[in-house]
Amino acid sequence: MHARKQHQPNETTTRMCPYLEWMRRTQHCRFKWRTSPSGNLGLMGNQVEKLTHLTYDEVPTSDPNGLDPAGGDEVGPRIGVSYIFSADDDDHEDPLDVPNTSRPPSQEDPPFNPHNELACSVHYRDECVYQRNTAETNNTTTHSPESLLNKCRPGDLLEFVSAGQYPHWAVYVGDFRVVHLHRAEVKDSFLTDASQGRPGRIVNDLYRYRALPLEVVLRNARDHVGSRDRELCWRNAECFAAWCRYGKREFKMGGEIRIGKQPYRLTLMFSPKDRHVLEFQSLEDVIMEKRRNDQIGKEAVVQELAGHLNATNEIKDDRFD
Repeated sequence: MHARKQHQPNETTTRMCPYLEWMRRTQHCRFKWRTSPSGNLGLMGNQVEKLTHLTYDEVPTSDPNGLDPAGGDEVGPRIGVSYIFSADDDDHEDPLDVPNTSRPPSQEDPPFNPHNELACSVHYRDECVYQRNTAETNNTTTHSPESLLNKCRPGDLLEFVSAGQYPHWAVYVGDFRVVHLHRAEVKDSFLTDASQGRPGRIVNDLYRYRALPLEVVLRNARDHVGSRDRELCWRNAECFAAWCRYGKREFKMGGEIRIGKQPYRLTLMFSPKDRHVLEFQSLEDVIMEKRRNDQIGKEAVVQELAGHLNATNEIKDDRFD
């Protein structure tokens, strides 16, 4: 049996998290690694000054050395990324100070393809709090903005979708109007204007929370029209619209303390048999990750995961050679 190689923290940091290494070199993120009683390395959250999302090939497993702590052939859940200091932009502008790996501006996004949408579910401990299926259901079928107007009722949650963009959420308040968070301001707009020509759908059934009474939902939305910038308590349009309907503090920025074990599980469902699980400390972080997957599409997520799993296997082989 081959002897294990001596663990080299710097080498593991560079190979497992090149994006974090880049941020460290450019002083965008200063962090320290701590050693657990088992000898594994982990990122000290209270040392992070700025975190930006990592792709799946750069996200550490629950053991940053790439080893499955549970053993066996089944891959365990991976720790998700904390978005404490990042911003979700509904208009898919590139984050500041992050290398731009997107397509050239001259290349237009293709039309929205529901078959490139990734089914997923969110659990808080053992309770399912969110689920989106890719089968033809009411929460996946899209309609033109004009057709959607004939289906909406006050208090409905609406989602406007387009390939390559974050989904945009809004609350329908009646009289052809919606209230939505757009460009760091809560606005009251005509539905057709808020959609920006994107197809939309009613998504009341995605979150499994009990809806507030209609008058409370409408009051939550209308009372915040005009709020902007530092007055806002929500990171994106989805968090704001969902808070209006359900009133859960978990949708607000800082609504949950990110300490201890990750109680949220985001399950990515590629097929009935192929699934991947990420763990998070807050619903806010789950939503950010879910929305990023919606933006890049199922095919891109599959490619990221394939790269991550290949890197993990290489590290395993290297550790035991």
